[in-house]
Amino acid sequence: MTMEANDNTPARRRPTRVRHAVLWLTVLAYMITYMDRVVISTAAPSIQQEFGFSAITMGWIFSTFQITYAIFQIPGGWLGDRFGPRRALTWIVVWWSSFTALTAMTWSAGSMLVCRALFGAGEAGAFPIATRSLSRWMLPAERGFAQGVTHAGARLGGAITPVFVVLLIADFGWRAPFFVFACVGLIWAAFWFFFYRDLPSEHKSVNPAELALITEALGSAPKPSRAVKVPWSKLLGNSQIWTLSAMYFCYAYSIGIFLTWFPTYLKEAHEFNLTKMGLYASLPLMAGVAGDIAGGWISDRMAHKSGNLTMSRRLVAMVGFLLAAATIPMAVLSPDPMTSVAWFCLAVFGLELTVGVSWAVTLDIGGNYAGSVSAVMNTCGNIGGAIASFATGYIVTYAGWNPAFFVLAVLCFAAALLFLRIDASKPLYRGDPAPV
Repeated sequence: MTMEANDNTPARRRPTRVRHAVLWLTVLAYMITYMDRVVISTAAPSIQQEFGFSAITMGWIFSTFQITYAIFQIPGGWLGDRFGPRRALTWIVVWWSSFTALTAMTWSAGSMLVCRALFGAGEAGAFPIATRSLSRWMLPAERGFAQGVTHAGARLGGAITPVFVVLLIADFGWRAPFFVFACVGLIWAAFWFFFYRDLPSEHKSVNPAELALITEALGSAPKPSRAVKVPWSKLLGNSQIWTLSAMYFCYAYSIGIFLTWFPTYLKEAHEFNLTKMGLYASLPLMAGVAGDIAGGWISDRMAHKSGNLTMSRRLVAMVGFLLAAATIPMAVLSPDPMTSVAWFCLAVFGLELTVGVSWAVTLDIGGNYAGSVSAVMNTCGNIGGAIASFATGYIVTYAGWNPAFFVLAVLCFAAALLFLRIDASKPLYRGDPAPV
């Protein structure tokens, strides 16, 4: 009788929130990825001064990361699906943290190129495996917010890192930040390995009420007796994964302009000085942080109230893309610089409304293979971002800034149309349960 009474106490009936601890630990992982990327950008002037690297040489060092990062997206996602996110994410965080530290020990352009290439290969698996790590933990009605807040964490990590890097360089030289941020990654990897479990049923802190809540929404997921074989032929043969990837290509091309060319646009088109350029170039990205959180949260609330997952994902994403498509032309055609920046803030807010939804869809339709699905999507996105970097240079040279941004408006409109064909309630693989 005593045992039965204890089992029925309010504390036992109330679900624990271990899944939320898993989420915030994943947010930290996203922050660390962008922190480690931004260190070299902030340290670049000091590196060039010591080694005498030209701007072209530094450009190749930067781009080497992007190339290997794109190439290893799918292998990274496969690693998470095959061996489980607990082991896979621990391995790759240790890998890229090691090469973050080794960057400080390079002695030439060649050694730095190799180091950054291996760093990019390691970081490539971060987002797909982190997405996979949430697939058996987050309820379908929590996934949009989860993906929104993780990507907001990535943006925030990239924004705050330069402040710490500059302070460390001033006191200890440019090598110090690489060692410090590498240690942060290694500490996170150790905590992840000891705290995270691939399945909620394996976690000692998950009580029966939370386990029942997750199982009811996602179905049971018995621990496999061997490494999982990813059904690539079935996944890649499904047209929906390519529709999702085409949509993300449009998104990544568009946001890539704001991450690379937007400061130059402000300087050349609106004649901002260096101080104003730095301030106003950051405003659209800060608006994007709000969009990351809002898009996922709104989608989840709609799904919870309506019970229609497909409509909830589709409507929020389409509104975001259409908002961006409508406001980008207004921004470039506005003669007043402040008004132009305000329209751009609204455009990036709309763009980022779609991010949490897009990555939530990879969980919705990917199931146990969400890592591989998100890797395919993110590979196409990185290709779009890479094309945006050099294509915009040609467009601006031969046609000017306005046509370069009109391309973004067209792509955002196309992405909205593509989302009409994405069904978040339809798993790509029949072996996975449909989201509830």
